[in-house]
Amino acid sequence: MNKNNEELQKDVQDAIKWEPLLNAAEIGVTAKDGIITLTGVVNSLTKKTEAEDAAKNVRGVRAVVEKIEIKFDGAGIKNDNEIANEILNAFKWNWSIPNDKIKVKVEDGWVTLEGELQWYFQKEAAKKGVSNLIGVKHVINNIIIKSSGIEEVSKINIERALERNLYINDRHIRVNVSGSEVKLEGTVGSWYEKDEAARISWNAPGVSSVENELIVDYSD
Repeated sequence: MNKNNEELQKDVQDAIKWEPLLNAAEIGVTAKDGIITLTGVVNSLTKKTEAEDAAKNVRGVRAVVEKIEIKFDGAGIKNDNEIANEILNAFKWNWSIPNDKIKVKVEDGWVTLEGELQWYFQKEAAKKGVSNLIGVKHVINNIIIKSSGIEEVSKINIERALERNLYINDRHIRVNVSGSEVKLEGTVGSWYEKDEAARISWNAPGVSSVENELIVDYSD
């Protein structure tokens, strides 16, 4: 059953309030034809991202327009050198991040990550490690995944991994492999399934890119 604008707005508001980090946040929600617009002010990038993810995973949401601002209190105001030092220290103590292969640039709280890594989970760990730091307003993750070239990407293994996942209905997912590049096409029943299908595909050895063209169709 399709939700009207008021029902969808209420569901997204409830989803945001359900998140522990966001239950006291001042976030405005409007809904029109499946498109959600988020407004308001939060004091960290993590909260901004969590609000967007909470809205995106509500059934019936087709797209999210995110207009949330980040404003730090006194403890959150840091200069770029302080932020850069904290990022390097965070990388140093995280076993999943090869910090010697990542270059960091900070400009007015905007962080750019560059370099080459072998696994996508390392790229995501780097972004998450930066996003959690006080003073960071935005993260541009330009890290490139470059496999060792030893493994040949297996289409069958990716399809089997999708089939094993309890939360993914893989009946309408098509996996195409060209060299080290993977493309996902078809339909899924939620944004969570779409994101999870991409994450699973990235876990295949040798993958250098995943083009996620899955369409979220709530009618299935």
